[in-house]
Parts: sequence; structure tokens; C-alpha cells
Amino acid sequence: MSHAVSVSHGAFGRATLYRLDRPIINHAHREGHLVFCIGGADGSMTVADAKVPATALTACAINPWEPHSWDGADIDPGAEVMSLTLYIKPMWFLENSESAEFALKFGRPDIAITPFIGNLIKRLTAHMLEDEDNKGFDDLLFALTRECFEQSWARAPVSNLNPAFQRSSDFRVRRSLRLMQDRMTDDLDIEGIARAVGLSRPHFFKLFKQQMGVTPNIYLNTLRAEQAIEDLLTTDKTVTDIAHDLGFSSQASFTRFFSSNVGIAPSEYRRVANCSPAAFPMIGHPERLSGMPVGAVSI
Repeated sequence: MSHAVSVSHGAFGRATLYRLDRPIINHAHREGHLVFCIGGADGSMTVADAKVPATALTACAINPWEPHSWDGADIDPGAEVMSLTLYIKPMWFLENSESAEFALKFGRPDIAITPFIGNLIKRLTAHMLEDEDNKGFDDLLFALTRECFEQSWARAPVSNLNPAFQRSSDFRVRRSLRLMQDRMTDDLDIEGIARAVGLSRPHFFKLFKQQMGVTPNIYLNTLRAEQAIEDLLTTDKTVTDIAHDLGFSSQASFTRFFSSNVGIAPSEYRRVANCSPAAFPMIGHPERLSGMPVGAVSI
């Protein structure tokens, strides 16, 4: 069973130390995502359609809303992998970076662990393992993210050499996003959402994935996982109550959902997580789609 060693939420997003011994299903995040293997067996991820190693020599970089899965240890499927995982809010990265013109998007999914990156990983891990004072934590995290971001573009294929998001902003997709955000706790029927925005189900799925990079189902799962994390860390609700409020039929079904999408059981996540007031809400400003350039979308 996978375990959480440390979880930290802040204005930057969140950082986790996990001991993983099982795969995590295909999912997505509104944050940019960096995964470092810091101990145990070598692992791998599937990022979009690419297989990316997660080893002591290579990290994985995932763009906001890019579908990905944790495939587990390469040689022994049950072997444990110790991972440091960063979920970086694109707007936080943008606001702190003088060189990034757009919200966080990597040039390629594999990051070489240079001595400089390796040193930053060790220092950031020490903060989380030793429960050190958070002074300097955000600076370390930003330095690590920036170094990986810049390397990803220095080594990017020629066809990728434009870090801007190219997604458009079809009004029907924007309307569906608002419907899903407003009604995520309901027993949502994707076909009903398609009808509400004036599209057939196949056309809606095709347009949504074209615009957002993920299917409507994965997007909705992301919203529910984010709300679950926020409820776990900012309220006194029981796990059963959170499950009920999010529309799950039982605590068991909610726990399976949370573990499959977040990697850890909800009760354990609540037990180890630390967060600052700036960490929430995770979803951000309702008039802005996180992970998109400022001004690119108006709802």
C-alpha cells in the first residue's frame, strides 16, 4: 500500500513525499507537475502518449491539464518508489518569473538530473523530512521549477519551440467548465452537459479534449479531487461526510476514487498534510482557468 511521508500546501501549490508501490490511473492537474524519484526502485510514467522514466537520472515534467499516469516500478511492479512530487500553480510561477511569458508549460517531459538540480532536490526534501522552518522553502521550490522549466525548453524539439499555450476558448467549452464547477457534487451526466451547451455527446467530447487536453470525465475527476483535498485540510468534516457531499454512494467508493487519483488514502493525506492559508482555494479565481495564459479566457 502506498504511503504519504509529507505533504505541504502553500501559495505555490503543493509538494508531496510519497512511498509508492502501486500505479496511479490516468488523471490530470490544473498545476504544472514535476516528479522526482529520490529513492527505492526506478519507476516510469506515461505522459500523454510518451513513456518517461522516473529515476535518479531523469525526472518527469507534466504540463497543466496534460493527462498522465504513474506506471510504478519498472522491474518489480510491487517495489517501492520514493518520490518527491511538485504541483506548481501556473500563475504563481508566472508572477515570480521574469522570463516566462505564459503560464507554466514545459518544452519536453523528461528532465535530466544535473548536479545543480540534484542539490535543489536534496535541500527541498530535507525541508519536508526534517519539518524545518518553512523559511526559504518557496524560494527553493521556485529555483528547482525554474531550472527544470528552462532546461525543458533548451532541450525541446524544434517543433515545440513556442512555449505559449495554443488552446482557443470556445464559448461552449467555457460554459461546460462552469457547469461542471458549479455542479461537481451532483450526479452529473456528461451527455446532459453536452446538451446544455448545444452539442452532441461525440462532438462535445472531441471539442472539449481539443480545447482542454483532457476528456470531460478526467476534468470532472480533477475538480472533485481538488474539492476533496480542500475539505480534508480546511474543515472538520469526516471522510464519510466529504464522500457524501461530493456525491459518492459510500466512503469506500470515495476512498477508492481518492487513492486512484491522488495516490494516497484520504485519511492518511489529512494526517500528514501541512498547509498555509495561501494554499486555498485550490481551484482559484472562478473567472480564470488556471493553466491558461492571463487574459486568454473570459467566462
